[in-house]
Amino acid sequence: MIAKTYKYSQPFELESGQTLHGLEIGYHTYGRLNADGSNVIWVCHALTANSDVLDWWKGLFGENDYFNPTDHFIVCANVLTSPYGTSNPLSINPQTGEPYYLDFPDVTIRDMAKAHQLLAAFLGVDSIEIAIGGSLGGQQALEWSIMQPHLIKNLIIIATNARHSPWGIAFNESQRLALLADETFLPGQPDGGKKGLKAARSMALLSYRTYKTYNISQQEDDDNIQDDFKASSYQSYQGDKLVNRFNAYSYWYLSKVMDSHNVGRNRDGVEKALSLVKSRTLVIGIRSDVLFPIEEQEYLHKNIPQAEFAELDSFYGHDGFLIETEALTKIITSFYKTDAAGSNIRLHTTA
Repeated sequence: MIAKTYKYSQPFELESGQTLHGLEIGYHTYGRLNADGSNVIWVCHALTANSDVLDWWKGLFGENDYFNPTDHFIVCANVLTSPYGTSNPLSINPQTGEPYYLDFPDVTIRDMAKAHQLLAAFLGVDSIEIAIGGSLGGQQALEWSIMQPHLIKNLIIIATNARHSPWGIAFNESQRLALLADETFLPGQPDGGKKGLKAARSMALLSYRTYKTYNISQQEDDDNIQDDFKASSYQSYQGDKLVNRFNAYSYWYLSKVMDSHNVGRNRDGVEKALSLVKSRTLVIGIRSDVLFPIEEQEYLHKNIPQAEFAELDSFYGHDGFLIETEALTKIITSFYKTDAAGSNIRLHTTA
């Protein structure tokens, strides 16, 4: 399915006070909005994903999956600064006629949520039955539920946090240092920073998986090997995969966007901000997650008024939220079975 594009004709004011002109938002929709508008599932995607959620979250989203276009109107928007149809550093700067590169304005999670609001209004969505996201997607969904607390009836946030941690920021800064070490990055050119991006992705992967993941999946069968290890080639392969589909400038900005996440900013603190959430909330943590430790999800559960908590046991660490779709389906099914008030949405359960 080809992404659609929403073009916003007014200046888009960012949290920083800067203004973005000619905002475009790439998005996908699946299914149809029902008569009373009660079947909307809004997906907020993670760092380097795109708006085609039926492609990257298979097993949870699909024709025969829990969230399906027969029962639901599914919306996923490509986020600001990402290169899959939304305004980003390789977009043309109207003031220069050239790509922005590192002159693109500063963007925050709050700005991403504000862009979602514009798209929702354009699509005629005035109620969201479920907003769901993991990692950066969870940060967006949470922020949105605070900005418009009565819009989102149910909130599902996975492997995410209330504010990005010093640990997470340190990981991102190390990746940005890799980008800066590539001499082709700073001049600004369409294919600039490829070597740095490859190294940055290799670093990031270590935070997405675990010691156990590597020890099993990349273990050598030959005790005599001294070079060309499986783990080495795997890191290189994963770096090349991202380079072939992404750009270094979007990666730079997205890492900074994640660092900006703090729901307490200008709201009298994090706990005060979380108390504003009106959505019935399911918080899912992954015990093996080293990037977003489960303590961060337990904190969300403790401070969001109508929150329930579930633990996902995954071999894959942080990436478990993208891989363990069968387990996620079971958790979400169980959550909605406990909804004594009943839900307007028809949730299709896989066999």
